[in-house]
Amino acid sequence: MWGEMGKRQKALLRVVVVAVFVLLATAAARVEEEGRGGGRRHAYAAMMYMGTPRDYEFYVATRVMMRSLARLRVDADLVVIASADVPVRWVRTLKEEDGVKVVTVENLKNPYEKQGNFNTRFKLTLNKLYAWSLVSYDRVVMLDADNLFLQSTDELFQCGNFCAAFINPCIFHTGLFPSMAVFKDMLRELQVGRENRDGADQGFLVSYFSDLLDRPMFHRPANHTKLHGTYRLPLGYQMDASYYYLKLRWNVPCGPNSVITFPSMPWLKPWYWWSWPVLPLGLQWHEQRRTSLGYDAETPAMLIQAVMYLGIIAVTRMARPNLLKLCHNRRSEKSFIPIPVLHALVKATAVWSIVVAHVLPFFLVPRTAHPLLGWPLYLLGAAALCSIVISVFLLPPLPVLTLLLGILGSLFVMAFPWYSDGITRALALFGYAFCCAPFLWASLTRTVSSLQSILEREAVFLRLGESMPLSESNKLY
Repeated sequence: MWGEMGKRQKALLRVVVVAVFVLLATAAARVEEEGRGGGRRHAYAAMMYMGTPRDYEFYVATRVMMRSLARLRVDADLVVIASADVPVRWVRTLKEEDGVKVVTVENLKNPYEKQGNFNTRFKLTLNKLYAWSLVSYDRVVMLDADNLFLQSTDELFQCGNFCAAFINPCIFHTGLFPSMAVFKDMLRELQVGRENRDGADQGFLVSYFSDLLDRPMFHRPANHTKLHGTYRLPLGYQMDASYYYLKLRWNVPCGPNSVITFPSMPWLKPWYWWSWPVLPLGLQWHEQRRTSLGYDAETPAMLIQAVMYLGIIAVTRMARPNLLKLCHNRRSEKSFIPIPVLHALVKATAVWSIVVAHVLPFFLVPRTAHPLLGWPLYLLGAAALCSIVISVFLLPPLPVLTLLLGILGSLFVMAFPWYSDGITRALALFGYAFCCAPFLWASLTRTVSSLQSILEREAVFLRLGESMPLSESNKLY
């Protein structure tokens, strides 16, 4: 009897030991998975650093890109490699509102700053090398903020240790296999001064992976296995937006069309409201922002500006005071400026006021506003300031507003959706500008001649020594 009980106890002990072992193994696996980025083995990563005039714009662009990836339901973590000086509120927003994992790093010192062709805006781009230090993930796809995703690209996690899409024969964008050994070797190469054509991350990576052009093209394995080694990616994974601008479409037969990049001039990135309709794809980027992030940050400033501009127009419509008379002394003995010189100064002031009226509202509109709101706000602001010029200098409205009407017409020409290709679009815009030039010249001539006739007619300029009663409009002031 006691022997049978002993056997039962031993069997029960074995069951307990096995259960404890299973629980420990499960817990260890869970800890390992959590160390791999919250249970996911892959990551889409972008970098963020401070020190440029466009830090906020890239912050917005990064948020839009990360949210667009989340909407595509990618099977990977979203990671931002942020320098330590990124504002705390930005980091908190990325974590709490966008569900992004933020990895804080110290800026890597750029050893190429003294190169003759070095551009200071690339000073901190070497922070991208930190992507190789994300060893908690099996594979990482490194992204720039100016990417527009058309569909999920999770198949890139099946690519090799390093894969890149060339957007021209010398520049590529990257996906990679994290490795602390590679990261440390890259830091060593930075210290010894490896050749770098542009002093930025792209030049360094082109030099570091110098044989990439000789590597085979990546094609997604049918059995979902992961490749090893180095591969080139089809163009569709990082398509230059200029292909779209040239053909007004991006269908490329050699690979999936998944990602559009905007390596254009810095001030023509898609998140700026003026980039559309200059660049057609800007509206599609803003559509992604509208459906993911929204425009709550820009709306208050735009509403305030709109109310201010409408108020200016209302005031100038109600009263058109001849303020020009109040700006000059009416006694000839106190005027030391000859009449012709005075007339020339007034004309120059009027012309420059018209120019300022068209330029100033451009800089007041929030840079990351939606184009369909930014352009109307700009046109409204220019019209409001032009109304001040018209009232102050007693100018005819139509000649002063001709330039504004010309800008509005050019927007319609560029936004016309039925061009067969980009060349036709460019020729149409050139033809429009050619036709508008005579009207702009005629409006300038008409404005100057109208101002001249007013100056000659006003007794304040012809007889500075005589006083004259204030007009009804002046009595308002």
